[in-house]
Amino acid sequence: MLRAFLGACLLSTSVFAQTAFADDARSLQVVVSKSEQTLSLYEDGALIATSSVSTGKAGHETPSGIFSILDKRKYHESNIYSAAPMPFMQRLTWSGIALHEGHVPNYPASHGCIRLPAKFAKTLYGQTGRGVHVIISDAAVSLRRVDHPALLQPKDTSQDGLMLSDVELRPASFDASLKLVEVAVNETTSSVKPKPVAEKNRSPLRILITRRGDREKIMDVQHLLTNIGFDAGAADGYIGQMTISAVNGFKRWKEMKTTGPLLTDDFIDALYASTGADAPPNGQIMVRRDFKPLFEAPIHIKDPHVALGTHFFEVIDIDHDSGKAQWNGLTLDNHLPAAARRRLGIETAEAPGGSDQLRAVLDRIEIPQTIRDRLEAELATGSSITVADLSHGLETGQGTDFITLTRDGSL
Repeated sequence: MLRAFLGACLLSTSVFAQTAFADDARSLQVVVSKSEQTLSLYEDGALIATSSVSTGKAGHETPSGIFSILDKRKYHESNIYSAAPMPFMQRLTWSGIALHEGHVPNYPASHGCIRLPAKFAKTLYGQTGRGVHVIISDAAVSLRRVDHPALLQPKDTSQDGLMLSDVELRPASFDASLKLVEVAVNETTSSVKPKPVAEKNRSPLRILITRRGDREKIMDVQHLLTNIGFDAGAADGYIGQMTISAVNGFKRWKEMKTTGPLLTDDFIDALYASTGADAPPNGQIMVRRDFKPLFEAPIHIKDPHVALGTHFFEVIDIDHDSGKAQWNGLTLDNHLPAAARRRLGIETAEAPGGSDQLRAVLDRIEIPQTIRDRLEAELATGSSITVADLSHGLETGQGTDFITLTRDGSL
């Protein structure tokens, strides 16, 4: 079953003990099926090992979704369930979900964790590193190769340097104590020593594409109000006293009622009309690296009234000579409560595409070129994209990648 367990256990444990992948690193992915009670291990897109598992029993169901390994301990004791032993623990959430060695019957029996047979747990522990993705699915799913023009491709910036133009240099104000310097235009010179270029961070990017929620809409309002003279405070997406005061100040200016709901549709329409701003975008791209936020920006999603579904993509190989990245991916069951559909304006709950939802969802995503350029300059093996209707939840925070839940469990 373990295919001679990866040919003498793949590589030594030191290869994967690092926090981040090297750019030429192999890609590992773990996929757990709760319906089949199995775990599948992929290397560079190929299935190389499987094992039986035992997930959470009724009342303590293992959550489904997209996770990554946050922490590893050869021996750990549960701080929730009477110091129960959890050898070869690989943490998926800070709230208590992990892979670890344990009793594995042929049915769900844990309190939410994913139990592994002893030999498999030890060997898997030696191969993975922090940041390796673990996808937990309700039904059996498998990763497959995906080719689509919307997927990012590597952009080699190693040859980019400071380029001086042909435009005549004009004087500026300098400190009189500074000495004159000579600048060569379109000529080489040895008189100025180039600064050493910092080594590029080849840690994988973690990208989440989702619908803009209340937080992003509030950030827009805060920006616009401040730009026209109503100080709404920091554009942090949270409604504090400064934001309330700015909103009500704007409403009084426009002779609108200041009682009732704060951010009404009439208020939003009036604010955008007054500032001359374009209509707010309906999508958001968020980027993390090394378990920390990097940046986020608005994007456009076509047919916003149709569900996106939940999808995962990962770079499993990069060829810098050809400028090509190889991606694989899968689609998870999408469980959207009726209240969430109403809140997000989703009229069609079933994502389009049939058996090829991966390509269908990529057809609907429009990322501004400036954002694409930045991401492609930073692309590395192991970089991933998650597309989901619901944004990340409370599990995503300090010391995590994006954690996307498709079905919650009793933790």
